[in-house]
Amino acid sequence: MSVLRSCSTVRLVKNSKTAQRWEKTRLQNLVRHQRTGGYYARFFSGGKEIWKALKTTHFSVAEARLNELHKDHKKAARNAVDAGSAKMTFGGALALYAERRAADTEVKESTRKHDAEVAKAVLKSWPELAEREVRRLLPADCMEWAMRYAGSPGRGGKSISATRYNAAIGLVRNTLQLAVEAGVMYHNPAVGLKRRSVKGKALKLPTRKQFAAFVAEIRNGGGRDSRNCADLVEGLAYTGCRIGEAREICWGHINIPRQQLIVHGHPDPEIATKNGLIRPVPLIPAAEALFKTMRKTRKSEPETAKVFLVRECQKSMDRAAGIVGMNRITHHDLRHLFATVCIEAGTDIPTVSRWLGHQDGGALAMKTYGHLRDEHSKSQAAKVQF
Repeated sequence: MSVLRSCSTVRLVKNSKTAQRWEKTRLQNLVRHQRTGGYYARFFSGGKEIWKALKTTHFSVAEARLNELHKDHKKAARNAVDAGSAKMTFGGALALYAERRAADTEVKESTRKHDAEVAKAVLKSWPELAEREVRRLLPADCMEWAMRYAGSPGRGGKSISATRYNAAIGLVRNTLQLAVEAGVMYHNPAVGLKRRSVKGKALKLPTRKQFAAFVAEIRNGGGRDSRNCADLVEGLAYTGCRIGEAREICWGHINIPRQQLIVHGHPDPEIATKNGLIRPVPLIPAAEALFKTMRKTRKSEPETAKVFLVRECQKSMDRAAGIVGMNRITHHDLRHLFATVCIEAGTDIPTVSRWLGHQDGGALAMKTYGHLRDEHSKSQAAKVQF
């Protein structure tokens, strides 16, 4: 089994283009990105090169976070040495699982936070589990817990959602698999737990007439940021961006002559676009008109200035929805609205999927919006005369 260990030296990449982007500091394992000014830890652990964004541009803060990171990896190394102990408890295995996830540079911080929330819920629902030796856990124990957890109340007093249930049994199964790999036990007692089917949320989107009234109500709301909130609502609906992606759009990302928006997401790879890829999105006429109008009133702003001046507008949306008499919608529902309008206009689902940034060839979009294609097909078939 590989043991996590830290290396005290930094071996900078010799490639000239890469080297130009990074600056050495007086601390080993600490480098600075020239363009953003952000500090990163760079070291070796378990034979792998580890990059970790320290999420600060201040040297003193970076130094403190680097020291904490070294402590975490030393602790992980100690746990890894003891991982094969026959006395391993589920709590110990869970700590080892969390440390391995923390060392995996491909796992985002938001994912690790979600793991921590799920782990907390699991231990709350099974209080004695943390101190239980993993080799003494039986499939019947895991099954009994799963049945009890599935019926436990979640938000609103209803039984736990299928999504949260699946996340919980996945965490338990993956944690116990570490013990199997370490030779503590032969068989994973949670391997027989079955996932529950997740029912898709029924989309209750506004009609075009309702959406126009909805945006007008937000824009004329009389608040300090009413206009900015309306701009964000229209921007989300006309581009299909996620809210986190829209927050990072700069004027330099919009190319009106080419009718294209380049979606970058956050410059920090930890919280960039969902799959970490930069993607082009064509500007539909409504998006082009919106950005032209916004730019006309903000000509003096540099290319690096953010396009949207508010980070969210849910309260304004809730108020406006109630006034115009439509169903409440969220920021993410505006992304669904974009996809729906595109498909209803005749755009094929794989193309819409690429605009949304999906990497599955359209499988998710087909599952979510497939009924729209069927309706469009029927309407087109009605026009055929033989």
